[in-house]
Amino acid sequence: MDKKQIKTALISVFHKDGLDELLKKLNAEGVKFLSTGGTQAFIESLGYDCQKVEEVTTYPSILGGRVKTLHPKIFGGILGRRDLEGDREQMAEYAIPEIDLVIVDLYPFEQTVASGADEADIIEKIDIGGISLIRAGAKNFNDVVIVPSKEQYGQLLDILNAQGACTTLAQRRQFATAAFGVSSHYDTVIHGWFSK
Repeated sequence: MDKKQIKTALISVFHKDGLDELLKKLNAEGVKFLSTGGTQAFIESLGYDCQKVEEVTTYPSILGGRVKTLHPKIFGGILGRRDLEGDREQMAEYAIPEIDLVIVDLYPFEQTVASGADEADIIEKIDIGGISLIRAGAKNFNDVVIVPSKEQYGQLLDILNAQGACTTLAQRRQFATAAFGVSSHYDTVIHGWFSK
């Protein structure tokens, strides 16, 4: 069956604008939220429950926020193949939650460069966790919806309004295609900056 229900969403975004309408609809559909730092605070400020990633991983955000989501319990939850018994057994053994939707908006590397920021600030705007979440969600599009930037919020909202918190394989593949476009562009821009 190619239709998948969204039950748990991991949300990790730099820009929060446009997210509130999406969160409202997801919450109304009974989707549970999982997040970190500023995004978690934003979700809770709207009155929604949001589990901390740290509660799942049992690790705090470390190295000045450089490492938050990079953990087997998070990436296992995204990459676990729901139709493989071995994956399901390992997810149960290690208490890895199924993550069905990943919403990311990357650190604004391009805008930081354009602003004339110094090298240290530019380096800190190279997103590691976010780009990894995008690639993981896109790789496992068979089970996971990946929303790789705020440009796709409207697309997901349209689907939610039309068919509830349920997506088809074709829709998930479409999001995955956009996701690899986002990651490819992001890395190309970073490569261009380093090349100079």
